[in-house]
Amino acid sequence: MTAPQSPQPNSNPSRTASASRPIGRGLLWSAGAFLLGSLLVYNSVDTSADPKPQSHSAVVANPHSSASPAVPDLALPRSAPKRVSIPQIAVDAPFTQLTIGPTGQLNAPPAGDKNLVGWYKDGAAPGERGSAIIAGHVDTKTGPAVFLQLESLKPGATINITREDGIIASFKVDSVETFNKARFPNERVYSDAPTAQLRVITCGGAYDRKVKDYVDNVVVFAHLASFRNA
Repeated sequence: MTAPQSPQPNSNPSRTASASRPIGRGLLWSAGAFLLGSLLVYNSVDTSADPKPQSHSAVVANPHSSASPAVPDLALPRSAPKRVSIPQIAVDAPFTQLTIGPTGQLNAPPAGDKNLVGWYKDGAAPGERGSAIIAGHVDTKTGPAVFLQLESLKPGATINITREDGIIASFKVDSVETFNKARFPNERVYSDAPTAQLRVITCGGAYDRKVKDYVDNVVVFAHLASFRNA
């Protein structure tokens, strides 16, 4: 599996997984327009790219975002996420941090854990102002994974993220969209935001056995709707 270079400062057939599919897991980043990052979730060990994930310090307003008109001041201090719960699709999973490795590549979540979600730690934290990026596998070599049913989410659904500071940040889903990986809308998905936003990403669409990868990405756009103490 290959993944992105280090961030720059300021810068179908059935979707049910089959154990017979020769699928690896990985995260692939591609260069975004206007120095924006672009996270693509891949299921192939043979992919490559020259991506530049967005630095946490970069702040770029995106007038074309799918964000709903969330209350501008509804935001939290930075705190890492511990667990995500999405009741509508029976998701309850811990987080692992997605980091840049010694070769300048983004380390993907462990391939052997089907119930694990990754958070790009150099981006916004869930609940913090900006676009927090989380990703998970749709399936693994042994069967369905944490985000198998992600594309079935509906607008208005709730995503609850428990943070290390003891706060549960609740996000409201604005839209769930599917994008071809070859035409992924980098700016729309990865532009930073003046409000607390969330992007949840997994693979989708048909599985291409020739390239050992899904052809699409499913992206959930959501905004911080409320928060409470755990």
